[in-house]
Amino acid sequence: MARKHEDKNNKDFIKKAKARLKKRRPEYKKKRVIVPSITGVILIILGIVAAIHSTYFQSTDDAFVEGRLVSIAPRVAAPVVKLLVDDNQEVKTGDLLVELDPKDFEVALDQAEAKLAEAKAGLNIAVKQVDESSSKVNKSYEDITSASSKLDFAQKDFARYKDLYKDGIVSKQAYERSKTALEVAEAEFNAAQENSMASMHALDSNRAKTQADEALIKRLEAEVEQAKLNLQYTKIYAPQSGKIAARSVEKGNYVNIGQPLMNIVPEQVWVVANFKEIQLTHMKEGQSVRIKVDTYPGKRFKGHVESIQRATGAKSSLFPPENAVGSYVKIVQRVPVKILFDEDISGYNIVPGMSVVPKVRIKDGRKEN
Repeated sequence: MARKHEDKNNKDFIKKAKARLKKRRPEYKKKRVIVPSITGVILIILGIVAAIHSTYFQSTDDAFVEGRLVSIAPRVAAPVVKLLVDDNQEVKTGDLLVELDPKDFEVALDQAEAKLAEAKAGLNIAVKQVDESSSKVNKSYEDITSASSKLDFAQKDFARYKDLYKDGIVSKQAYERSKTALEVAEAEFNAAQENSMASMHALDSNRAKTQADEALIKRLEAEVEQAKLNLQYTKIYAPQSGKIAARSVEKGNYVNIGQPLMNIVPEQVWVVANFKEIQLTHMKEGQSVRIKVDTYPGKRFKGHVESIQRATGAKSSLFPPENAVGSYVKIVQRVPVKILFDEDISGYNIVPGMSVVPKVRIKDGRKEN
């Protein structure tokens, strides 16, 4: 009897379980239809929204804040005697940053000025010699004129006495005196010419020395100016306003010409966004941009497209790709787009290298209000 009672209970339990399953199946089948339907509708809506969004906007996460880095380097080699700035310190244009030991450059300037003074003294002497030589040349011209007059008179006098002597009118002694006077006049004339030539050679020589001294003075004046500049270069000033970064110099270091000492990061920054080439179809200069900076997730900054680079990033790289090979695989290229901020961002810590996400409004090229 117990066995039959147990079998009956089992059968009742199975019947009840089957009844419950029959009630649940319609609900389960409904879920299998409704859930995929809702999911499909959501995906379709998202696709439509994405399509509409891409019609009005283009965005990329391959974008970064860019800025100028002004490298500070010495123009002369010397030890550092004063260091007046530290990392992240704000400086203004013209602020003194570093001072180098000026002693060697002061000595070099004194030496250059002494050489210049010596050369100028030599030039003064040469100028006086030119004046003296010029006077001698002028006097030699006068001597030649006088000797020429005497020679002309002696020649005429000798010719007259010669004729008279032939006619027996004058004595041989008078004839000889006229001949001797002619010889003396010729000798004086020749001497005057030689003296004039010597004076002219001396004048030319002194003039050449004067020109050489003048050229030497110009060279030494340039050396003095260079020495003055080198002395000025021992003080290194800030060429732009900004903040100090990457300082690598300490007081007492010996620095060489062109050695990087630090950078100045100016406040002006912008965004370089590398858009895919297929995103540039309707992108133009002047279009408005909303800029999301990862550092400020709740803020959207206003900006505009300033320019679009006329070469892809790959083409502008140090080693551009060579596509004339058999293993070429087409890759969508990216083109850098420069975006400027349209609002004052001085109150935000936006520095070069930060990641941003720009969203460019491309429809009709209209700016966003």
